[in-house]
Amino acid sequence: MRFSDFESMIRRLSQEVPASFFEGVAEVAVSPRTVPHPTRPEIFTLGECVPIPAGESAASHEGQSRIVLYHGSFLALSRIQEGFDWREEAWETLTHELRHHLEWRARAPDLENFDWAVEQNFARQDGEPFDPAFYLEGLPLAPDQYRVDEDVFLDRLVDEVPGGVEIEWAGLPYRVQIPREATLPCFVELSGIANPPAGELVLVLRRKPAVLDLFRSAKVFAAEVRVQPSR
Repeated sequence: MRFSDFESMIRRLSQEVPASFFEGVAEVAVSPRTVPHPTRPEIFTLGECVPIPAGESAASHEGQSRIVLYHGSFLALSRIQEGFDWREEAWETLTHELRHHLEWRARAPDLENFDWAVEQNFARQDGEPFDPAFYLEGLPLAPDQYRVDEDVFLDRLVDEVPGGVEIEWAGLPYRVQIPREATLPCFVELSGIANPPAGELVLVLRRKPAVLDLFRSAKVFAAEVRVQPSR
């Protein structure tokens, strides 16, 4: 999509959002820049909410920000992602950055915590060190279920590693056999699930947090297990 067409689409999408959501937004700008992730290939920053610093005599700027969408990043992603939907991605980016703006004005850190969880999940997927409790900052789906991007995490508190765990997904029961060599915390990617989520379904076994956990880093066990239907 050409820059001018993208810019026109962003203007149209902005008109579909209630005006009250734009309170304090100085402008929605489109930039030609491509903003790659500093360390992860094929990841691009599609948009940002940029707070406007309030000068000594700029009281009117207090609580204001600019929302910027990067056409170059959209273009780069469209070239490597099959079936890339420009409108859907633009709408998701615009509303995501608007939420950043609203939470920043309200001094609410929820979305920043979610973005941090997404970064931690990238690290998990790439086999890098990560905070084993990151998924708790994801979107709650049900009791003890959290979603981070397309991945869903089933949270279980245990005293020790069990031999097996009974779970339920999409209304169906399953038995998960835990590897004998597993240690806590334990991330088990589940396969063989009917109607799986768009991403991974991960069973997490962990102990109840203790004060000492703040002063030590946890070694995370990870494995993939094929589940068995439980009758």
